Amino acid sequence: MEIIFILSGEHETLPKAEITACLEAKNISFNVKYHNEGILILEIQDDESDIINILGKRIAYTHEICKLLFKTDNANLHKNIEEYSWKNTIPNDYAVRVKRVGFDKDFNSQAMEIEIGGIIKRVLGDNAKVNLENPETFIRTIVLDDRILISERLVKRSKKHFYDIKPHKRPFFYPGSMSPKLARGMNNLARIKEGSIVLDPFCGTGGILIEAGIIGAKVVGIDIDEKMVSGTKKNLEYCNIHDYEVFQGDARNIELPYKVDAIVTDPPYGISASTAGVESRQIYKEFILSIQEILKDDGYICMATPHYLDIHELASHTKFKIIEQYHIRMHKSLTRVISVLKKN
Repeated sequence: MEIIFILSGEHETLPKAEITACLEAKNISFNVKYHNEGILILEIQDDESDIINILGKRIAYTHEICKLLFKTDNANLHKNIEEYSWKNTIPNDYAVRVKRVGFDKDFNSQAMEIEIGGIIKRVLGDNAKVNLENPETFIRTIVLDDRILISERLVKRSKKHFYDIKPHKRPFFYPGSMSPKLARGMNNLARIKEGSIVLDPFCGTGGILIEAGIIGAKVVGIDIDEKMVSGTKKNLEYCNIHDYEVFQGDARNIELPYKVDAIVTDPPYGISASTAGVESRQIYKEFILSIQEILKDDGYICMATPHYLDIHELASHTKFKIIEQYHIRMHKSLTRVISVLKKN
């Protein structure tokens, strides 16, 4: 089975990494068949419905998930559409939409939609009707140069959650809070799953913990500022997340009666961050050293750092190995580096 992902254009490599990390968290094997210009195609052997359900709920940087029905080209488009068994795919109404990958000023997507939709209607006769507003079956056609992919869309990722839960819409807000989309993506990169214990030692207003909790993790938050601790609790309750532990403490000296499965965090930096008067670099260094025994073996850390801080130097001589990094430009003077580290 091949699954097509129409990726967000917000970053070149992060959307693919998020998807593959989610699959790895569930021990689902896959092969990358294609990845270019916002399209990712994976060959997956496991049960389709479970995978789509998992990814559809978790991913942040994907717009659509589709199941490939068949491949064709311009020369064989009519023939292959006519011969396909549409009655097994379209029980009632349907719509056809075409996405052209890459620029072609002479390409007419609407004409192709009408062409494909018309052939399907002739094949099915009165058994199916076109419904452009809210179709039961959505046929997504993707044109890759001389290849044409005919697929059925299974998931359209709603933007509503990430809009409704923006930091300023929560009961407790503080400037500089991370966006819900990036917080979700970082949790996914940390390979968390339902039942995982996820720690954020710099929890701030709780944005990272909210997204981990929505995935189904038990969340643990620490912040040196009592105001942030209180605010995080309010925000977690507001988002109906009740399996949490949040307390005041210093991330450089954490004591927990248990080990955690993952650490996902955005340590303080910049003029708006609370560092209790300590230099940011020193906080990072002492923090990384302190969490070595808190994280389970083979556990992951996903953390954000400013570009001017050398995370490779900080991680050297520790039990952590950097396995992935993604650079996100915030503005002309700051790039945020998202690093994924694994405990050896």
